Amino acid sequence: MNSGFASAHDDFSRGILTISQLNRAVAGLLERNIPLVWVRGEVSNFTAAASGHWYFTLKDGGAAARGVMFRGRAMLVGFTPREGDRIEVRARVSLYEPRGDYQLQVEAMRRAGQGDLFEAFLRLKEKLSAEGLFDPARKRTPAAVPRALGIVTSLQAAALRDVLTALARRVPHARVVIYPAPVQGDEAGPRLAQAIVLANRRAEVDTLLLVRGGGSIEDLWAFNHEGLARAIVASAIPVISGVGHETDFTIADFAADLRAPTPTAAAELAGLPREQWLARLRQAAQDLRRAQRRRVEQAGQRLDRAAAQLISPRERLARQQERLAALVRGLEAAWAGAQRDREAEVGLLRQRLIAQLPDPTRLSARVDDLARRVRQCQSYRLARLQQQLASHAAHLRALGPEQTLARGYAIVRDEQGGIVRQARSLQAGARIDLCFAEGAAQASVTAVEADRGLV
Repeated sequence: MNSGFASAHDDFSRGILTISQLNRAVAGLLERNIPLVWVRGEVSNFTAAASGHWYFTLKDGGAAARGVMFRGRAMLVGFTPREGDRIEVRARVSLYEPRGDYQLQVEAMRRAGQGDLFEAFLRLKEKLSAEGLFDPARKRTPAAVPRALGIVTSLQAAALRDVLTALARRVPHARVVIYPAPVQGDEAGPRLAQAIVLANRRAEVDTLLLVRGGGSIEDLWAFNHEGLARAIVASAIPVISGVGHETDFTIADFAADLRAPTPTAAAELAGLPREQWLARLRQAAQDLRRAQRRRVEQAGQRLDRAAAQLISPRERLARQQERLAALVRGLEAAWAGAQRDREAEVGLLRQRLIAQLPDPTRLSARVDDLARRVRQCQSYRLARLQQQLASHAAHLRALGPEQTLARGYAIVRDEQGGIVRQARSLQAGARIDLCFAEGAAQASVTAVEADRGLV
């Protein structure tokens, strides 16, 4: 770690640092070298600020650490901790730079009693993984353009509305079939497995979405049912799981062909978007929102710390208000600058799109030229065919009977109209027809000489 510290913070070897520079370097060191970790402890000094952020101390018998959970994450917890509660948190180690305080930025929180369930989850996951149920090689890619999509969830689930809305926006052409099943309770796991079996028996959809909104580990326990995992693996229809929030993982997630962090994200993965060329712009907007949210959270945390230290003097209040106004102006300036950058990028993309559009004038000239060449080819081909026809006609006339008759020969036909080729086929007294080059005559055979040839 020492070598990494030195390479990442060359400022330490460049002379005297300010406190701000030192705290910023230490904060970066902590965030880069310590990953997200689960920490267990007892809650004390808990405060829910007006901004919605939670501030508390997490302690055990020998040590304590400050913790902060921002409003967006706190809204997903499902309960409000109280003094003395034992909890487990998934947190990132950071440093609050203005004060130099080491703290835990909490991403997820659960009651400490859930540890037993988590152990059971790990045992089942290890068992099914050893059987090969989670093998990536067996998983399939869902249809990119599905004709019909199945949703396995409760009809009362809030996630169902979000999924239907996302599907209507992303793949409005796809027919949606709902296979209702409870998503919580003792019977939920088997009922969910039965719904997947029913969908396979009916074979009317291209992809199945197994979805449920967020909740505690107990709320999501039905999706850790072994029978459900085996039904997902046995399904002939690809299954996309979207259970809980981004930090929630269930056995169904590992068994599914594709795992989405939320129900809405599962709907997004069910088919290709209608406007793929906007993907880059949406990603840029998401990055901008993330940066804005980070700035707002940091500003809110500084504001909460300052508000906690406020005393009654009017001058200090005015100074804090000025500082807040400066932060707001900076945020607005950053937002405006980023917005201008995005607008410029959109303008560039629009120009590139216009440049790729076809030129009707050039294409029309090309069509006229091709039509002229086709007419020339047709004329040339017709002339050749006429020449060939004349040649064949002349050859046919040369081989025809008219030329032979013109040299003095005649065609002899018997009374039945057949052509006479041998004299012995006639008898004396038989009537014959003679066809000349000009005109015809009838005659009667007076005698037959079978051996006489041309003289």
